[in-house]
Amino acid sequence: MTAETRELTCINCPLGCMLTVELEDGAVTSVTGNTCKRGDLYARKEVTDPTRIVTTSVPVIGSDVERMVSVKTATDVPKDKIFPVMEALRGVQVLAPVQVGDVIVANVCDTGVDVVATKRA
Repeated sequence: MTAETRELTCINCPLGCMLTVELEDGAVTSVTGNTCKRGDLYARKEVTDPTRIVTTSVPVIGSDVERMVSVKTATDVPKDKIFPVMEALRGVQVLAPVQVGDVIVANVCDTGVDVVATKRA
C-alpha cells in the first residue's frame, strides 16, 4: 500500500481553509482542516479528478463596437484538457452579433462541454 498526504487550500468559499488529504493507493481516506462540507467535497475531487473552467476571448467579425468577445467553458473540464481546449479556440472567430450564452464551440475537444459567450458583441 502506498500512503500519501497532500496539502490544499480550499477555494470554495472565502475562508480558504488549509486542507490535509490522506490517500492510500490513490483513494482518499480522510480530509481534515475543512470548516464546512464543501471543503471535504472539493478536496476529494481535486486530488482524484481535478477540473477547471477555461476562460479566454475570441475575435468578433462584423462588430462596430467589440473586436473580441469573452468566452468560457459552460462547465468545468478535466485539468489535462485545458491546453487542448485553448488550442481548439486558437483559430476561432465569431460573426456579430453575439449574445451571452451563444455556443461558440460545441463539445470542445470531445469533453461534452460547450464553449459559450459571456458578453454581447
